[in-house]
Amino acid sequence: MGISFPNEARSFDGRNRCVRFTGYDGMFEIKFYVATEVLACEKSHRNASEADYLTAFDALRPRILKAATSAYSKVRSSAITLDLAHFR
Repeated sequence: MGISFPNEARSFDGRNRCVRFTGYDGMFEIKFYVATEVLACEKSHRNASEADYLTAFDALRPRILKAATSAYSKVRSSAITLDLAHFR
């Protein structure tokens, strides 16, 4: 069975500077973390708020889910961090 993303929930983790979301491989939950550098807009990510990062995540969701699917197919881990290298 492959990874799916039936739940559109996501949350910002200010301590770890990432946005968290989950995927499912059958009954197994896979935790994904998207580094804020992926979501940062060019103009000024130093001043970006939680809402800015979540809005950026929503705008990039199809691309993020594609990167998450690719990363999971290679690693098959229960927790995966997506950084800029996953989007090249």
